[in-house]
Amino acid sequence: MSKAQTLSAADRAKLETLIGHEFVEKERLDRALTHASARTDKGNYERLEFLGDRVLGLCIADLLFRTFGAATEGELSVRLNQLVSAETCAAVADELNLHLYIRTGADVKKLTGKRMMNVRADVVESLIAALYLDGGLEVARRFILRYWEGRAVRADGARRDAKTELQEWSHAKYGVTPVYRVEERSGPDHDPRFKVTVEVAGVAPEMGVERSKRAAEQVAATKMLEREGIWQQASAGN
Repeated sequence: MSKAQTLSAADRAKLETLIGHEFVEKERLDRALTHASARTDKGNYERLEFLGDRVLGLCIADLLFRTFGAATEGELSVRLNQLVSAETCAAVADELNLHLYIRTGADVKKLTGKRMMNVRADVVESLIAALYLDGGLEVARRFILRYWEGRAVRADGARRDAKTELQEWSHAKYGVTPVYRVEERSGPDHDPRFKVTVEVAGVAPEMGVERSKRAAEQVAATKMLEREGIWQQASAGN
């Protein structure tokens, strides 16, 4: 979408179906999808992002509190941090194909890796704020439950950071630090794929493939932890 355009009626209807809400004030949806670099006279999503982050946090905290009745505060905090992270929000953006609708300037279109991931995550938070303002908390909550509830109940939701866990294990067992190496970077700038290998002296290496180098490292570390029996392997249905 060029920076001068707003959503077409067809695109708006398609996106509203994915979101599960027909906007009363259509400009709210346009603004939620507009980066500051687009330089339009209709505003951008920066203020919406601030509000959406808080609405998401409240709804996720409530979801976790109700779902995990026996969980400690520490476990709930770990789950919350994972679910409101930029990685998770960007994954929801990718599920919605929001990159097809985001309005940015040329400079932002050239961004890659984590910075572009943050743009996609910011737009999801802005979208939540737009839903909250247009339809109230329950409308925003329905959207959040639609795209986060399944993620919230995953078996590995309360795991520690995989790279930290692997480093502590490898230090204790072998006295070494894991080594991560980028084997390949592929795909266009707006949607890259990183293939990363992790090696620990004394065990076979593992590989992870993801949209960012950091995420690929986490996947590789997770695979090694599961293979070595440090973590229980998540079931195929998760």
